[in-house]
Amino acid sequence: MQRLLVVEDDNSVRNTIRTFLELEGYTVDAVASTREALERLGADSYPIVISDIYIDERTGLDVLASARKCNPNCAVILMTARGTIETVMKATQGGAFDYIAKPFELDRMLDTVKRAEASVNQQPDDKESEIDDLPESEMVGSSPKMVEIYKTVSLVAPTDVTVLLEGETGTGKEMIARMVHNNSARAHQPFVPVDCGSIAPSLLESELFGALKGAYTGADRDRMGVFEAANNGTVFLDEIGDLELGFQLNLLRFLQEKEIRPLGSPRGKKVDVRVVAATNRDLQKMVDQGKFREDLWYRLNVVRIILPPLVERRGDVPLLAHYFLKKYNERYGQQAKITESALRALENYSWPGNVRQLQHMIERLVIVTPQGRIDDAAVREAIELTEPRDTASESLADTEADQIRRVLAAAGGNKSRAAKILGIERKTLYRKLERMAL
Repeated sequence: MQRLLVVEDDNSVRNTIRTFLELEGYTVDAVASTREALERLGADSYPIVISDIYIDERTGLDVLASARKCNPNCAVILMTARGTIETVMKATQGGAFDYIAKPFELDRMLDTVKRAEASVNQQPDDKESEIDDLPESEMVGSSPKMVEIYKTVSLVAPTDVTVLLEGETGTGKEMIARMVHNNSARAHQPFVPVDCGSIAPSLLESELFGALKGAYTGADRDRMGVFEAANNGTVFLDEIGDLELGFQLNLLRFLQEKEIRPLGSPRGKKVDVRVVAATNRDLQKMVDQGKFREDLWYRLNVVRIILPPLVERRGDVPLLAHYFLKKYNERYGQQAKITESALRALENYSWPGNVRQLQHMIERLVIVTPQGRIDDAAVREAIELTEPRDTASESLADTEADQIRRVLAAAGGNKSRAAKILGIERKTLYRKLERMAL
């Protein structure tokens, strides 16, 4: 059991925490002022410190700084009844292990102390994993299926042939499309991605083909379409299976004639654009069901590349994890390490969100993992938080709230960025923040 330091000016709270932790077998030194706390920290090296934030003329943030200065591996747990995003951000940036809002259940405190104890008592047999010579491209992977894809891309990229990419969401279809573009004669020309599923059908024609002033209500100026803007380059049409049947004929005509006709224009205009299309749906099945034009299917299906889900290329998980670890360490100024047990836990997961899910999970772990050491427990916790559930236990809700605070702090308070890292919708994040009273 560890020897802990508790810093709390409220006698009742201080004595309650000390008595509770002593009954759990810990040795506890408890003080009522920051002066006493700094004296104790100067005299002894505590592995775990629990401190209130608002104490006297100095704060728990001063205790945090001193504890981390005296012992860089010290796990500091801060608690307060007056939590704000500003104090959370300062605590996070100062290296706090956790941040607990008062009032809290004692079991919540015990759970946090045990996690801190596990963090400072790193398992010697769980080595930190390292990989040299990481690839520069985000299209990471050396499994047989990925090598076959690279071979196909190397053959088709120099040509102008239309390419159809099929694969589940998050498998990297846009990255393959960019590889095709970057290895073609069009590499120095525009690459324009279009998410067909996110554009209203009524706006899709003007979005792709353009429109003249007065062509429709609100058209107060000429609008250049995507195909014209990407002239001599590549257009990536993502989620092409979401196109309405009526518009599919317009796209087929463009692919055959390489000519656009902006809305309101009496004449067409030639453009030189390569098209790479992608879908997470079974287009052949949609053709059989009459939901996708057969002639458009044949026109798109010149070269077809099927991207495997991550679960079918588990051997690439360690390489991907290290790639994203390096990327987000550099982005956030962190020095997080990942253990071999963590990599095994990542390899054994089913990855319903594929590479994109892995990417955001590593980003989140780099930000929220105490002491910057990602082990199998941290991975299991992250997986549990991302999986759908009907009801959450109190401890899981507390852990989720902690991760949201840390991610929001690392994102500089940018809720859109934080929601992306957490893998949730922005409106979902707002609801969670409202429940957390942040």
